[in-house]
Amino acid sequence: MRTLMRRALTPLAVVLLAACGGDNDKAGGDTAEQAQPSSRTLAATLQAESGFGTLGRAATNAGLTNVLEGVGPYTLFAPADSAFSVDGAPADVTDESRRAECAALLRAHIVPGSLTRRDILAAIERDADGSVQMRTMADTLLTFSRDGEAIVVASDSGARSRLTGDERLASNGVLQPVEGLLVRAEGSTAPAA
Repeated sequence: MRTLMRRALTPLAVVLLAACGGDNDKAGGDTAEQAQPSSRTLAATLQAESGFGTLGRAATNAGLTNVLEGVGPYTLFAPADSAFSVDGAPADVTDESRRAECAALLRAHIVPGSLTRRDILAAIERDADGSVQMRTMADTLLTFSRDGEAIVVASDSGARSRLTGDERLASNGVLQPVEGLLVRAEGSTAPAA
């Protein structure tokens, strides 16, 4: 049974990898794809990298740290700490009453698979409309397009952000920094990007 499943999934994996691959160097400069993946998981990367403490605390509160430590692979579109602030004050994502909100927010920023910027750019450039959609773990759609040299991501709720900073390859996926929240969680006091 396991061999049959492997044989059935192999063509699908080849098609998916071919769709994500590409030799396009535009708008990417040096990418993490050219670097070696870290031995750290996405959860450890969130904890170790400065600027993502709020998202790390939200993952802990939501009980999703073990998912980000798991096999994956996942791509986490990680809003910086500043995206969570309200009137300059950091949002409290550790309150137990916000657990469901934190879980929903985190799932809306994760897509299955390990996607580098080069992969995303190649998919955008192959599409006739110049955009590509990916489904999140919250079953929402993120739409990626270009604005000059920048990659812009928009959620189906209307929130928009740019990929920013350097991506980090983890042992179980990719952390893609974004400048703002891609969704506004229900009851959130943090602004949508």
